[in-house]
Amino acid sequence: MVKLLTSAQTEIRLVSLHGTPDLQRAALLLRQIWGTRPGDDPPLPLDVMCALAHTGGYVGGAFLDGELVAVAAGFLASGETLHSHIAGVASHAQGRGIGLALKEHQRAWAAERGLNAISWTFDPLVRRNAYFNLDRLGATAVEYLPNFYGPMSDGINDGDVSDRLFVTWPVTPARVPAVEPETLAAAVPILEETGVPRHGGGAPSLRCATPPDIERLREDDPEAARRWRAALGDALGGALADGYRITGFTRSGWYLLARGGVA
Repeated sequence: MVKLLTSAQTEIRLVSLHGTPDLQRAALLLRQIWGTRPGDDPPLPLDVMCALAHTGGYVGGAFLDGELVAVAAGFLASGETLHSHIAGVASHAQGRGIGLALKEHQRAWAAERGLNAISWTFDPLVRRNAYFNLDRLGATAVEYLPNFYGPMSDGINDGDVSDRLFVTWPVTPARVPAVEPETLAAAVPILEETGVPRHGGGAPSLRCATPPDIERLREDDPEAARRWRAALGDALGGALADGYRITGFTRSGWYLLARGGVA
């Protein structure tokens, strides 16, 4: 499948990747995006990527003016679902809609095969990913997975606990309602923007903050990053375990939650 998106300045070509040369380029790009050093575990081993592409899994790439700048890969899962295991966009190509275009390529690929949904995990502390996944795409957060992958040594996740949010995204597009300011104001905070936890007291709606840039914080203040990880796990993970559901995410970095997923 090939899809061309053109503007006055760029041309994005989206394709399913096949063949060892293209998959080698894809594996190298993922290592560059993740900042993987010699001796680190690769974000996705080349042999696994080759097996996925050969046996009916999804391996997609985005080319910007002929350069491979984004890669996503996934496998067929239960319940007529494509599980997107990994996706990344080169830093110099971000901000051009390439991540969104690649997700739409995944959605079209899944629809062609009669699948109902796409699932994936993401780090709930990474604010830009939470906003993209939950607000822009309209994915639904299903569960909080503490230390899902165990210790990781792939570059970007070194030395951090691998807590993840598991989300699903329907193949059939759905409208994402905007978060109203009064909805945010009415929600009781369970984790402040300072990283200080609060007790929600069983309120009907809650809000949970995230740090502005957890990746930079890991480098500049690892201890503060670890405190945020523990606090978010207790607050967000605890609320989900207590029957709340995530109903939205704001551009300013707040998760919104409600009892039973009703806003």
